[in-house]
Amino acid sequence: MGNVKRRKVDAGGPVSHAARATHHSSLITHHSARTGTVLAFDYGEKRIGVAVGDLETSIAHPLTTIAAAGSRAHFDAIAALMAEWRPLLLVVGVPTRPDGAEHEVGRLARRFAQRLRGRFGIEVALIDEHLTSHAAEAALRETGVRGQRLKRALDPVAAQCILESYFAAAKQGQKEMGNGKW
Repeated sequence: MGNVKRRKVDAGGPVSHAARATHHSSLITHHSARTGTVLAFDYGEKRIGVAVGDLETSIAHPLTTIAAAGSRAHFDAIAALMAEWRPLLLVVGVPTRPDGAEHEVGRLARRFAQRLRGRFGIEVALIDEHLTSHAAEAALRETGVRGQRLKRALDPVAAQCILESYFAAAKQGQKEMGNGKW
């Protein structure tokens, strides 16, 4: 993956994730390529957090926040990221309620994922993002990030948590398969 560029994110150092998002295997699809770039999205009605990672190393980094300025502006900003990072896979977090029922934003996140797939023609994996924003906030606070820095870093770090959850689930799927293929 090489040199990772960070935009609008200064998390104040490495992030240790004390709390992890749970994930449901029914939401996960495994990508067949073993190497390449992945972009992950923490979809929200006000902002979309974006993280970048690598399939081979399973390392994720917070990247940027896309402010809600309308659907067209969202997709223009995403198109620029797609051109820059050339991902093989996109991952979208789908929020659920504590009882497992889909959250209203979950329905919107699924629609967002469908639009990504339709617009860019790239595989989109869905993963349960239950409590990723809380995990991201706790991790940032643990490293001393507060105030406006926390607010700016929260969405991309939540997207990083989503991508790390995807990588963990993909690795678990590999171990269960026993042959190293997804």
